[in-house]
Amino acid sequence: MALPDTIPVKISSEAAGYISLTAVVARQMPVRELVETMLAVTGPDHERIRELLRRGSIVSGASRFRWTGFEAAAGDIATLVASLPAADPARPFVPNACTRAVLRGPGVRIEIPREVAERKRLLRRGTFWELLMDVAGGTPPRYVEYSYGERADRYSAELAPGPAARIAEGAGLLRYSGVEAQLRRTTLDSVDFLVPR
Repeated sequence: MALPDTIPVKISSEAAGYISLTAVVARQMPVRELVETMLAVTGPDHERIRELLRRGSIVSGASRFRWTGFEAAAGDIATLVASLPAADPARPFVPNACTRAVLRGPGVRIEIPREVAERKRLLRRGTFWELLMDVAGGTPPRYVEYSYGERADRYSAELAPGPAARIAEGAGLLRYSGVEAQLRRTTLDSVDFLVPR
């Protein structure tokens, strides 16, 4: 059977407990989008994608996707997967295209969207995002992978003590005191940059 353009999919939360009930959302989902969701779990394994389409169910993050399973031709799946973005280590890091940074330390992961980091705090000249991009310029990030879950290329830069201290000191540029406090008490060792594609 050829892959349809869209299929009816029911989406529910896997976070629901036995006491709480969550709504089930039904929508016509493009098969391309559904396969991208699968790739975040399976990687580009065509046979696993084919099995998931046949089974009619996948859990990704906190969501469960269900549909009426169907048989798909291996060639159709291969063609669809080949048309989707894939890892490309030759892609240079483009700071202007970056939309999120993930600061990491021992047991800590702090995700900061660009729109949050670009907000200026009252009476401050720069933004936290400008500081992050300046640090990224000093230590060029290396290409890590294309993340199907994030639908973005991920770059990473190790942080020496000097740049890590600059980020902690610059936390006062953020408008959110909770994130500022977390950054000040964390020993950062790397920062990931996500560039959508």
